[in-house]
Formats: sequence, C-alpha cells, structure tokens
Amino acid sequence: MKVKIICVGKLKEAYLKNGIAEYQKRLSRFCQFEIIELPDEKTPDKASPAEKELIMAKEAKRILNKIGARDFIVVLAIEGKQLSSEQFSEMIQQATLRGYSDLTFIIGGSLGLAKEIKNSGHQLLSFGKLTLPHQLMRLVLVEQIYRGFMIQEGSPYHK
Repeated sequence: MKVKIICVGKLKEAYLKNGIAEYQKRLSRFCQFEIIELPDEKTPDKASPAEKELIMAKEAKRILNKIGARDFIVVLAIEGKQLSSEQFSEMIQQATLRGYSDLTFIIGGSLGLAKEIKNSGHQLLSFGKLTLPHQLMRLVLVEQIYRGFMIQEGSPYHK
C-alpha cells in the first residue's frame, strides 16, 4: 500500500521536517510513503469571501490533479469525524481490505479546503476542535499513521 499526504503550502521549520523524517523512516517497513507539497496561493490582506473562494478553488484543482482513481481519500477538516487511534488504525486497515491502492490524506492551506475537496473524500476527519497550523498537523498526522500501523501489529508503542 502507498500512503500519501497531499498538502497545501511548504514546510519550512527544521524541527517539523526532522520529526516527519523520523516517522517517514519508521513507516518504510509498512508502506510506501510520500508527501506531496502543493504551492499555496497568495492571499491578499482583507481578502473578500469571494476572493478566498477563488483561492481555495485554485488550490482544489491542484489537489485533485494529485488524486488517483483508486485512492481512499481522507480529508482533514475541523468539522470532520473524530476517531480514536484504534478507530483510525481500523480505517487504514479497511481501506487496504477494500482494495484501494493508495491511502491519501489531504491537508488544506491557511484558508482551509474548498467544499469540492471536502465532498470528494471517503472520510472527513477531524483531530479535534482545536485549530492547528497546517505544518504542525503534518507531523501529528504522520505520527498517527505510524501509530495506526503499530496498533495493527499489536505493538506496545501504542500503550
């Protein structure tokens, strides 16, 4: 199985890059893992709601171009369903059992995601009501993906 994270915006902070690289290394025994960074659109100060919608639509096009026909799509959004780590692990396992070739997670940019992207997912997922920077969310997500595989293995890592 291939696991990929499609995200809007570039990761700049070294400490986040290092953390993600560590989990990426750990994940190599379970899956092929890839992070696809897409450029974010410049948002003018005091952008109108219409301008924000246009920006999110442009970013949505880029995201959709990176999704395959056989991808199980998990869209991260604050209004999504919250899962325990065990339920998250089960979701990963079920995607594999249903024959999806890729498990694709989508993280939006600073404005969030267009409705088109949210509606295209198989699962709308929330990591809670807190708003997290999308760069930090990448690290949290990668750790949870690793944890999900470790739960499937029955590893004490999860305890």
